[in-house]
Amino acid sequence: MTLFPTGHATHPQWRMAAALVLAQLRAQMALPAYAAAPTLGLLYITDHYANDARELLDYLASELPEVTDWSGTVGVGVSANNAEYFDEPALSVMLLDVPADQYRVFSGVAPLPRHPASGFVAQTALVHADGHTPDLAELLQEMADRTETGYLFGGLSASRTGNVQFAVGGNGNMAGQGAASGVFDGGLSGVAFGPQVPLLSRVTQGCQPMGPLHTITAANDNVVLELDHEPALDVLLDTLQVTLDGDPQPALRRVRATLAGLVDAGAQPLGRQRTGHFGTDTRVRHIIGLDGARRGVALAEHVQPGMHLAFCQRNVTAARADLMRICAEIREELSPQDMEPAPAAERSAQAQGAAAPAPGTGAMTSPAGAARGRTTRGAIYVSCSGRGGPHFGGPSAELQIVRHALGDVPLVGFFAGGEIAHQQLYGYTGVLTVFTDA
Repeated sequence: MTLFPTGHATHPQWRMAAALVLAQLRAQMALPAYAAAPTLGLLYITDHYANDARELLDYLASELPEVTDWSGTVGVGVSANNAEYFDEPALSVMLLDVPADQYRVFSGVAPLPRHPASGFVAQTALVHADGHTPDLAELLQEMADRTETGYLFGGLSASRTGNVQFAVGGNGNMAGQGAASGVFDGGLSGVAFGPQVPLLSRVTQGCQPMGPLHTITAANDNVVLELDHEPALDVLLDTLQVTLDGDPQPALRRVRATLAGLVDAGAQPLGRQRTGHFGTDTRVRHIIGLDGARRGVALAEHVQPGMHLAFCQRNVTAARADLMRICAEIREELSPQDMEPAPAAERSAQAQGAAAPAPGTGAMTSPAGAARGRTTRGAIYVSCSGRGGPHFGGPSAELQIVRHALGDVPLVGFFAGGEIAHQQLYGYTGVLTVFTDA
C-alpha cells in the first residue's frame, strides 16, 4: 500500500501558499511510494484564509481534478508532520487513497443516511462541527448512531472570522452534494469510512487533577452546588488553598487558572486512580463563574447529581507524557513483535465486526485494522487551540513529539475549538488517528 500525499505552506497570499502545497503534492504523487491517483482530499486552513475559503477550494479542486471529494475546516492553527502553523496564514492538505465505495462525504446539504440505499455501511466518521450549533451534543450522538462502531473523531472549527467547513462529494455518491458550493458554516460535516478503511485512534488529555475525585450531590443547570454534600465553592477554595476574605483578587486569579474534569454519572472513572492523570472518560470544562449566595461553582456544561468532578489545571509535563503514551500505544499496535495477544473481550469484539476500545485509553481499532503488523499510510491530529505553540515548550514541539514516536509519516490536522472522540466533545485534548494498510 502507498502513502498519502501531503502538502503544507504559509504565505500572506493564499494563492501562493496553495501553489506551494500543490507542488509538494504533485512531487509526491510522482513517487512510487505515494498514491498516484487519490480521490479524497482533507483541507485545513487557518482563519487568515477563512474569507477566501471558497476561492481556495475552487483553485485546489481545479488543479487536482482527480480528487473528486473534499472535506475539512478552519482552525486558529494547522499542523503537518513535525510542524505547526499557529496564528499565521497557512494551509495543510492530505490526499487519501481509499476505495471509493468505502467512504462518503456528508454535510448539512447531504447528511449521512441511517440506511443508505447504496449499501454503504459507515464504521467510523471524521467529523467537523461548528461549536455554535444548537444541541451539538445530541447531534454528535445521532451521528455516532449512524456508524457501526459509534466512534467519531475530529473537532470544532476555530476562527476569529468565519467558521467555514469544506464538504464536496463530486462523484455523486451523495444525492444533492455535487450541486453544493462545498463551503458551509454551521452544523456538522465530514467523512464516514467503511469497514475496509483500517485505522487506529487515541485521545490524549492535557490536564492533571489537583485533588480528589468528588461526587456532585446537588446541582442546578450548570451550577455545581454541592460536592460530597459540602458547598462546592468551599471545596474549590480548599483545593486551591485560597480565601475570598480580604482582597479576593489573588484567589480569583487562581480560580481563572483552574478547570473542572467531569465524568458522567454511573461511569467508572478510568485513569485517575491508577495514574494520577485523567482518563478519556473525563471531559474538561471551564469554570465560568462563582455563586456566592448559594456557594456554588458554575461550569461551561450542564451538570447533574451523581456526576463526578475533579478540579484540575493544564499541565505541560502531564500533557507531554500522555501524548507520548498514546503514540507508543499506536506504534505497538503496528509492531507485532511488541504486542501480547489481544484480550479475550477484544478478540470477541473483533470477531463480531465491532470496534474494541482498550479500557481507559480512548482507543479505537477498526475491524480491518485489528490484525497486528501494519504500517502507517497517513495520520490526522486534532489538537486543542489551548495546547498549541509554547504550551509544549516551543514552536511545533507538540508535533515533534508525534513525529519522534511515529516516524516521518504523512500527517494533517488543525487546532480546534473543541475535540471530538468517541461520542463526546472534549477540551484541552489531542485526538490522533492513524490510517494503516489493509
